[in-house]
Amino acid sequence: MTQHCGLVAVLGAPNAGKSTLVNALVGQKVAIVSAKAQTTRARLMGIALEGETQIILADTPGIFEPRRRLDRAMVSAAWDGAQEADAILLVVDGRKKKRDYLESILESLKHRPERKILVLNKVDETRKEPLLIAAQELAGEGQFDEVFFISALTGDGVPELKARLAALMPESAWHYPEDQVSDASERLLACEITREQLYRQLHDELPYDSAVRPESYTVRKDGSVEIHQQIVIARDSQKGIVLGKGGSKLKAIGEAARKELANLLGQKVHLFLHVKVEEGWADSNKEIYEEIGLEWVR
Repeated sequence: MTQHCGLVAVLGAPNAGKSTLVNALVGQKVAIVSAKAQTTRARLMGIALEGETQIILADTPGIFEPRRRLDRAMVSAAWDGAQEADAILLVVDGRKKKRDYLESILESLKHRPERKILVLNKVDETRKEPLLIAAQELAGEGQFDEVFFISALTGDGVPELKARLAALMPESAWHYPEDQVSDASERLLACEITREQLYRQLHDELPYDSAVRPESYTVRKDGSVEIHQQIVIARDSQKGIVLGKGGSKLKAIGEAARKELANLLGQKVHLFLHVKVEEGWADSNKEIYEEIGLEWVR
């Protein structure tokens, strides 16, 4: 059988459901998900298989109006993810009636040569009529080749979208082994899982300019993994939020992350977390940007 392989860039505004869709297409978790906007930071590749076709999905940060260096780096990573893609998916939250926030994205997509597919997400929470109106308005200018209605959360419409993407991929040898689901190293994935728990358990209490840095990742003689990570926060006043009373919050974050990692890796995990305050790291620490997979943008 002839193999096919190609790259699909998954673009959209923050919280459109891009990471949930990438996980659904891959068939397992490769990207962290949270209700907090701008959860995805660097470009992460999820690898999906459909018959003899390998679909490499670039899960990109949400595209928004950047204000700070960290914002600019994330938006830059999103557009980099679309370079030389065989198809671009624009994922749109189908529940939102106002769509002026999409204008700059639509304008940037207008002159791109790649095949462009509009994906209206969260159809399980939206009536059919507004969805059809949204599809007509967004696709009306003729810049989208196709429109799909899906729910990344329930899986509605995802198999059809996956089959279509597979049909669009060019003839090529696979770029990754059959059992590989992501290009992220286990070390980086472990940091992402901890960051997801930070967002989940602290919600709006913690500003999004926190980071999780890898310190060490060691396989012990008994086959278990020992992981040390550093949670970096930008202000001293945030330390108490992350630690909680008597360290209870940090312990809960570590326990939840450890359980999920053990499940993902299929081996026992020993996770050690500590908190470090680095004032204004998002404007000054190039090293952290490199560790979390972002380019230092002027």
